[in-house]
Amino acid sequence: MPVNWLIRSQSLFTLSAGMIYPYYLLFLKNLGNSYSKYGLAFAVFTISSAAISQWIQRHLDQKSPRLLTLSSLGMMIAMLAFPWISSYLWVILLQVLMGACNAMQKMSERQLLADHTKPGARGETIGSYHFWTSVASGLAVLIGGYVIDWLTIQALFCTSALLYGISAWVVWRNSGPIL
Repeated sequence: MPVNWLIRSQSLFTLSAGMIYPYYLLFLKNLGNSYSKYGLAFAVFTISSAAISQWIQRHLDQKSPRLLTLSSLGMMIAMLAFPWISSYLWVILLQVLMGACNAMQKMSERQLLADHTKPGARGETIGSYHFWTSVASGLAVLIGGYVIDWLTIQALFCTSALLYGISAWVVWRNSGPIL
């Protein structure tokens, strides 16, 4: 996958995540009805991410594009499911899925960046990557704030899911035969 397409796909991924994140927190708080339940949900996310990273590490060198695609598809599924969640148990199960997707995304993006850079000459590529994904993150919060005034939280989750899907498509389209 050419690094410019990696930057585009992960900027979309970051845009999607940043757009929904503040409202996702409110959604979890309202569903869990306490900060301790929110804390548990976030802990499940981070611990499942750590656990899945131990499995992913064996496959990372050969399957980074596939894992990156699967992470976006998994997040798309999670965003489509969230508006229908009415039980805290389902939130916990989605947190496991999202943690797994987080591990796949973070580890794959780093592997692919390393594959497309050479020691001693990584700064420009990593700087460009950081710039564009950070811009996407900043725009995401701004866009999310405006969109939520006009749409429902469900529409915001669906928009986020669409962006995750586009991110998966960009990786798939620019990585050759990965699935």
